[in-house]
Amino acid sequence: MRAKPETIAYVVVNEYCFSKKQIKGVVHASQFKWIFTWSFNKGLLSVKPPLGRALIEDSLLRFLIKKDYELEAGNEYKFTISAKF
Repeated sequence: MRAKPETIAYVVVNEYCFSKKQIKGVVHASQFKWIFTWSFNKGLLSVKPPLGRALIEDSLLRFLIKKDYELEAGNEYKFTISAKF
């Protein structure tokens, strides 16, 4: 049986501002790297640059929603994406 394709994504939270209701950070997976801002009160996620954004956006949003209250500025986290890139 073949192993399922997967990629590990690493997230670094640079800023968690409760007054602005935003989390800012960096996510990298494989050779890609993005900067993100998540406005958790509005449920809006901004991911830049647009190159490869479709690969990470949905998985990153699910991770952020799931781990919201566990995230702290300055820490690194990781999650698995069910795709190889």
